[in-house]
Amino acid sequence: MAVRLVHPDHGETVVAIDHLDGRLITLLAREPRIGVLEASRRLGVARGTVQARLDRLQASGVIRGFGPQVDPAALGYPVTAFATLEIKQGQGADVRGHLATVPEVLELHTTTGHGDMLCRLVARSNADLQRVIDKVVAFEGIVRASTAIVMENPVPLRIIPLVEQAAQE
Repeated sequence: MAVRLVHPDHGETVVAIDHLDGRLITLLAREPRIGVLEASRRLGVARGTVQARLDRLQASGVIRGFGPQVDPAALGYPVTAFATLEIKQGQGADVRGHLATVPEVLELHTTTGHGDMLCRLVARSNADLQRVIDKVVAFEGIVRASTAIVMENPVPLRIIPLVEQAAQE
């Protein structure tokens, strides 16, 4: 059974997963529509065990959801870019609120280093990207933006290798 640990640097609760948790997460990632009964059959454990593990992984925040993975390109947004934003001191919360209203902003991270925030953006074309960037920077709290267009994505977002590593630790 997995245990809760307190991270020494952050003080946050960290959930250690075991081999069965790792196998369950991998199965759900590959087949998100699988039911608990079928998952228990495939993993060779009782249905109650799978349900208890699933409940614990959700309650602890390890599993955050089961929604569909949507491809922005298939929706007509084939251009992806990353924008590094420099923000006026004390304007972070307001900028976050503004960016949350822009549908083409898929992710927002606050960062250290050159910029203050990093956004993943999508657009319908390179020309449309200008419209998206104009919408993003049309806020008084944003001082400067630097944008890089994604050429290809040879390693798409993945989590299973990390899950497998964590389950072995």
